[in-house]
Amino acid sequence: MTVGPGSAILPYSYIVGQHELKLALELNHIAPGIGGVLISGQRGTAKSTVVRAFSAMVHGELPVTLPINATDDRVLGGWDLDALMRGEAVVQRGLLDEAGDKGLLYVDEVNLLDDHVVDIILDAASTGWLTVQREALNQRQYIRFGIVGTMNPEEGGLRPQLLDRFGLMATASELAPEQRREVISTVLRFDEARDAASSPWLDEGREQDAERSRALHAAKEAYERVELSTSMIELCADVASLVRAVGHRGELVTAFAARAMAALEGAPHVRPDHVRAVAPLALRHRRPDAAHGGPVEWTAEGTEGLDGLFA
Repeated sequence: MTVGPGSAILPYSYIVGQHELKLALELNHIAPGIGGVLISGQRGTAKSTVVRAFSAMVHGELPVTLPINATDDRVLGGWDLDALMRGEAVVQRGLLDEAGDKGLLYVDEVNLLDDHVVDIILDAASTGWLTVQREALNQRQYIRFGIVGTMNPEEGGLRPQLLDRFGLMATASELAPEQRREVISTVLRFDEARDAASSPWLDEGREQDAERSRALHAAKEAYERVELSTSMIELCADVASLVRAVGHRGELVTAFAARAMAALEGAPHVRPDHVRAVAPLALRHRRPDAAHGGPVEWTAEGTEGLDGLFA
C-alpha cells in the first residue's frame, strides 16, 4: 500500500510527544545493525500510530504487519497450496520476503507470538539471510529490513533470550495534561483535514515529514563516516558495566546507536552526550533484573548512575 495524498495516516511530524519511541525508530533506520526496536506500553499509547506514521514517512508505505496467528509458511513462504491442488508448483512469498521489499516489518503484540516464530524473524533480521528449507523447497536469499515489535507489559513479557535480541527498547510514555489536550486537538483537526478536498495543514505536515525523511536518509549515508574513537568505545563499555548489562550485545548496540545519533545531528564524531542519550534505549532490557524475567523499566537509580559517570 503506497501512502500518498488522501491517506488516512497522521503525519509523523504531528504525533504528540513520544520522543523516545521516535528516536529509537530513527536510530534503527540509520544503523540497521542495531537489530530492531521493541516498544513497550499500555493500550492506547500510540505505539502502532507512531510505527505506521514512521514507515509511511521513510518508506512511502505502511509496514508489512505480521498477524498474531502467523504460521511458518506465512512467515517464511513455501508452496502455494491452491496451486499444488491443481498440480502446479508455485512458490508463495512469505512476509519476511515482502518486508525485504518494503523495508519494515511490524510485529504487534510480539510477546503473544510463538517463541519459535519470533526466533525465525529475529534471525532473518539480524543475519540478512532468509533460508527456506521445507517440503522439497530449498531457497536462500539476502534480505534487509527493519523490525519493530510492540507489546503491552500487562499481557506478559518476552523470554529474556528474545528480549536481548532486540537492539533497542523504548517505552511509550504517559502524556502530560497539556499534551493530552494537544492530542485531542490534533486528532480532531486530522479527522476534518483528511475528509476535506484540500488541507494546507495536512500538506504542511507531509512536507515536514518529507524534510525529516531526507534528513534520516542523509544520516544513514553519513553513518559509516562518523568517527567512533577509542575513548568513546571505552565509554560504551563503561556504561554497560555500570548497569551490569548481561552479555556483550549491550555495549555494541550502544556504540551503533551513539554513532547513529551523531550522524543524525551531523556531527563528525561520537561525543559523550551521544552515548548518554542512547544508553537507556540500548541497556534497559539487558540489566540483570530484565535478563532474568524481571521488570525492564529504566529506573531512577540507573539515571543517577549515568549522571555520575558523565558528570
